[in-house]
Amino acid sequence: MENAQLIGLSRQMALQRQMSVVANNIANLNTTGFKSEQLLFEEYMMPVARDRDFSFSDQRLSFVQDWSTVHDMSTGTIMTTGNPLDVALEGEGFLVVQTPHGERYTKAGSLVIDASGTLVDLMGNPVLSDAGPITFTPADSDIAISADGSIASSEGIKGRLRIVEFADAQAATREGSNLWAGENPLAATGTRVLQGAIEKSNVSGIAEMTEMIRVQRAYQSLASMQEKQDDMRRNAIQRLGTLA
Repeated sequence: MENAQLIGLSRQMALQRQMSVVANNIANLNTTGFKSEQLLFEEYMMPVARDRDFSFSDQRLSFVQDWSTVHDMSTGTIMTTGNPLDVALEGEGFLVVQTPHGERYTKAGSLVIDASGTLVDLMGNPVLSDAGPITFTPADSDIAISADGSIASSEGIKGRLRIVEFADAQAATREGSNLWAGENPLAATGTRVLQGAIEKSNVSGIAEMTEMIRVQRAYQSLASMQEKQDDMRRNAIQRLGTLA
């Protein structure tokens, strides 16, 4: 009886973490360039806990374990904005920005020019080119960004956006402010830059709400089972007490 409750509890803990992932996806439904996440579960065979209540050979117990978080790196819907500084990345590439903690990577292509003339993201992090930050002067106008990331204005070539990708995108780690960290980035080869557009979040609101309802019902079902197990234990103790 205790084993059933422990197994049910392991599943409840996994469902609680899954609900947190689903809630985070829904919260970022409208975050530019956000990539949704999912949990992977696996069976965990407890090496010590065994069922020894019966005369035949005992069996190891199977618990639920959330094994890993998987990023859905598929491209979100491309939305045209008409802002010449907005860029959408069609492919696996990331923009590179300079942060106080070093280089970080982002899919959020809503860019602006700050007071010093530097091209930055909405958090104020300089967007990097192959030669460093990209700067403009008050005389720059008619900014054009080509498919390979090259930036030009009325004053000439300003640089080329540094766009990278990872051999294993799942190895990249998500950080705050819609940024990613990763090791050994490679120059992107199959990513196309679209000017005057942004990539929306790839979260499906309907799918995530459906998943939230499913997780909630599964948790409630386990809670009901746990309550019934408690009632069985209580009744067993009461009956044993009458026989003492």
